[in-house]
Amino acid sequence: MKYPIEQEQELMMDVWSPTIKNDPHKFVKYIFPWGQEDTPLHEFKGPRKWQEKILKKITTHIKRNQGRLDPEMFRMAVASGRGIGKSALVSWLILWMLSTRLGSTIIVTANTEQQLRSRTWAELGKWLTLALNSHWFAKTATTIKPAPWFEESLVRDLKIDTGYYYAQAQLWSEENPDAFAGIHSSYGVCLIMDEASGIPAPIYSVSEGFFSEPTPDRYWFCFSNPRRNTGPFYDCFHGNKSYWQTEQIDSRTVEGTDTALFSRMIEQYGEESTVARVEVMGEFPRADDDTVIPMELIRGAVGRDVDLSSSEPIVWGLDVARFGGDNSALCVRQGNTVFEVETFASMDLMQLCGIIKNRYDDATVLEKPQEIMVDVIGIGSGVVDRLRELNLPVRGVNVAESPSSKKNYLNLRAELWFKIKEWLGGRDCRLPEDEELVRELASPGYKYTSTGKIKIESKEEMRKRGLKSPDRADALALTMATSAVGGGSMTYLGYNFRKPLKSKIIRVG
Repeated sequence: MKYPIEQEQELMMDVWSPTIKNDPHKFVKYIFPWGQEDTPLHEFKGPRKWQEKILKKITTHIKRNQGRLDPEMFRMAVASGRGIGKSALVSWLILWMLSTRLGSTIIVTANTEQQLRSRTWAELGKWLTLALNSHWFAKTATTIKPAPWFEESLVRDLKIDTGYYYAQAQLWSEENPDAFAGIHSSYGVCLIMDEASGIPAPIYSVSEGFFSEPTPDRYWFCFSNPRRNTGPFYDCFHGNKSYWQTEQIDSRTVEGTDTALFSRMIEQYGEESTVARVEVMGEFPRADDDTVIPMELIRGAVGRDVDLSSSEPIVWGLDVARFGGDNSALCVRQGNTVFEVETFASMDLMQLCGIIKNRYDDATVLEKPQEIMVDVIGIGSGVVDRLRELNLPVRGVNVAESPSSKKNYLNLRAELWFKIKEWLGGRDCRLPEDEELVRELASPGYKYTSTGKIKIESKEEMRKRGLKSPDRADALALTMATSAVGGGSMTYLGYNFRKPLKSKIIRVG
């Protein structure tokens, strides 16, 4: 107990009064020190307008449910751009449920443990610290439970069963969806799905079982950037819209966001690009938008906690600039981990080779690449020749060459990009926190030729759409061509690294 008994009782009476208990917006305004000096909220008067709107929708639902013999559950799906304060709202919902629905169970799930621990739960910890009733609860890395003194008083004085009274961060498993089931509470259940666009249909189906108890306090929230135009999150806004209340939020309309950043993104990628629609406008990709790599795969891998595949060789991919506005890019990858992607602007052949040589010499034995894969188109062939003279383990890759799967892809470049997609789809790989790399990976589209082969959008075509050359992403693609990945053979993906280069290199995008 933090306060004197009289003050503690007053706090409980306030929080549990119908005025605050059944109005989450009033709860949020009451429980946090909005506008108070010497607090992180001293410059803020309350929730943002979109947050307030959703909180008030819950209030309307509670009022409508009062006195009903067949109470309805509350379902809310929110599609939005980035940086609007989703994690803050999630934190408030958790604390409102725990504080006013005594004995209830709250489950928060996301696609990765890192997302749950370092983002969702870290944000929750900040808001719990600020709450007037923070001493009611005890927080761990993945749970919030009633503090021992508070639990004792609930059991003794209010006869509440606290066996399922907690909030818990819980990962889902597509391979074993039933492991996600089994949550029941007559006091109330709340399920919050973060980055819900990436959660597969079996998990949504299992989640329905959470709400089998006919309690009026059943809440299901889905928050996500709308990265797929298929799947259950998409269906919340389309085929299953009658079951869900929905909101789509453009980041530019939200108070306190970096509008200049969003303007730059739209200027760079185009207003109709997938990046702009998903990351800024909170709109689903167009049905005909054939982007090679879905944004959900890319975002899911950024900063992911993985066990480094240290037994696999280190590979460098070097994309050499061919045009004045392009940068050369060096990608360093070992198995399931991309350590970094470095770019070099305005360098001639010898300068670039000198940097690569110095980088190689400075690396320890364990850090040296087994292979350096270099795109030979343009001046890349000269880079390969010079690095060979310097005795570096370099191999030239002509992405205009035939792929191993000649029936499926127009050229090696297309196959390598889809190899990236396959690699990311494994859910066990890691990308660095590099926003330019993220955007480049999400930018190129693809189409089918008249013979049914996949062709990646060329760099020239991307420039016509106002997009920059995906130098970083192409460097990553080159690491997928390494013979080291294929177990050390001199042939990988059907490409023979020992055969001589063509006398006339075909320029491809």
